[in-house]
Amino acid sequence: MKDTEPNMEDRTFAEFRRKIREADLLSAATEKLLRSLRFSGRLSVVVQNGSILKSGYEEGYFRRRQDERMIS
Repeated sequence: MKDTEPNMEDRTFAEFRRKIREADLLSAATEKLLRSLRFSGRLSVVVQNGSILKSGYEEGYFRRRQDERMIS
């Protein structure tokens, strides 16, 4: 019998997606979600005149060389 109840990781990821949709990325609760998911992607936030216009995320693993180029 297959378990139809979402597991904890699925619920956490769903909460993370909800925060993205609501542009609630800049909070301690979001950081806690990212840590629990072991998120290793990139978050993007577009702000204009103090308001968040757009937010999103990109999943994936990035090579060290690419990350160093971003910092330079």
